[in-house]
Amino acid sequence: MTYGGVLAVDRLSFAVPVGSVTAVLGPNGAGKTTTVECCEGYRRPQSGRVRVLGLDPRADAGRLGARVGVMLQDGGAWSGVRAVELLGHMASLYAYPLDVGALVERLGLGSCGRTPYRRLSGGQKQRLGLATALVGRPELVFLDEPTAGLDPQARHGAWDLVRELRDNGVTVVLTTHYMDEAERLADQVQVIDHGRLVASGSPAELMARGSENTVRFRARPELDLASLVAALPEGMQAQEAAPGSYVIRGKVDPHTLATLTAWCASEGLLPESLHVERRTLEDVFLDLTGRGLRP
Repeated sequence: MTYGGVLAVDRLSFAVPVGSVTAVLGPNGAGKTTTVECCEGYRRPQSGRVRVLGLDPRADAGRLGARVGVMLQDGGAWSGVRAVELLGHMASLYAYPLDVGALVERLGLGSCGRTPYRRLSGGQKQRLGLATALVGRPELVFLDEPTAGLDPQARHGAWDLVRELRDNGVTVVLTTHYMDEAERLADQVQVIDHGRLVASGSPAELMARGSENTVRFRARPELDLASLVAALPEGMQAQEAAPGSYVIRGKVDPHTLATLTAWCASEGLLPESLHVERRTLEDVFLDLTGRGLRP
């Protein structure tokens, strides 16, 4: 896909397992929105092909409409429509919709059910968008930044709902800028940058792939770090970050910790505040896509 001479999506290919949660991640301008819009049928790919539930999302839009739910970040609605009216209208388009009242209560929209859309807060609009995506009992749902603008309580409520969807066999594809959200919810992650797929796997796989963890502990100052490094597995690094404060970096596993504590015992040391800092999905994402700001 090319826009004004800029290649937005370049030979991108991935599959989404049925009944899973897949997070599509990428910096602004990476191509993730274009990718998802091709899957939703809003854009026609210039080459290659897209299949959703085995169908072409544009040519078979009529057959997919009742099976797919879509939450757009800036979907909007007529400014005068009330939340309950909008949901009721959406429900009427499906053969076996969810109960509107129950969905309103589940997403905390009861207090604003009769409020015009233009008067809803940003968080209320987000929850209403999520409700409209789910009211038709979809087999597959696309969620674009589903928790943007939500307070912590509403955010955790949305997470619980996504997990419940997966447990009920619904396939979920979400985009998010919250790495902790992807780490908690996703069964698999697709990282896109400059229109290409740069990493794919479960959050645990991505965080473990070629990653380094950090061990921190306190002991007396000026330990013999050369002796410590010699005792540790090959490739480990040790540093006294501040007097009496030590940092070990490398591929940390149970054997590494056992070796460290054995070395401390041989030196007559009782290390204090020993803990492992594991890499997060955000660390991996920044390593893959860079730490500089994007224009």
